[in-house]
Amino acid sequence: METQRSRLCWGCWPLLLLLLGLAIPTPLAAARALSYQEAVRLAVQGFNQRSREASLYRLLQQDPQPQGDLNPDTPKPVSFTVKETVCPRTTRQPPEECDFKENGLVKECAGTVTLDQDTGYYDVVCEEIKDVRFNYDRLSNIIKRGGYKLGEGLEIVG
Repeated sequence: METQRSRLCWGCWPLLLLLLGLAIPTPLAAARALSYQEAVRLAVQGFNQRSREASLYRLLQQDPQPQGDLNPDTPKPVSFTVKETVCPRTTRQPPEECDFKENGLVKECAGTVTLDQDTGYYDVVCEEIKDVRFNYDRLSNIIKRGGYKLGEGLEIVG
């Protein structure tokens, strides 16, 4: 009777191993998860598809991946900057192959992405960074006026 139980137990091992193998995530499941960089690239691609602008935009800068939940279904905060390229939006050329347009528009983008390749999505909004130009002529005039005032002060003292 003892040997019959032993045989029965040995016969259960393949089934037990099979069930254990199904419970552990496989590399195939992990392969379906996008990298953070790939999720950002897809968000930029989606921005270009939805955009009504004449030119494509390309990733200029990306903030580091936030730490935290590793579940690919959990939305991850994302922020990055894109810049206008010389390529028209109607081109079939990937934005990564387009040069940045000199004095092109720059937009900051923020939102969330999921890393699951099958159910992944992105919800990202991009807004133009207002051009902050430095007025060198105005600075020059201020320095000149300050120099004159300084010179007047030195004449009084001297």
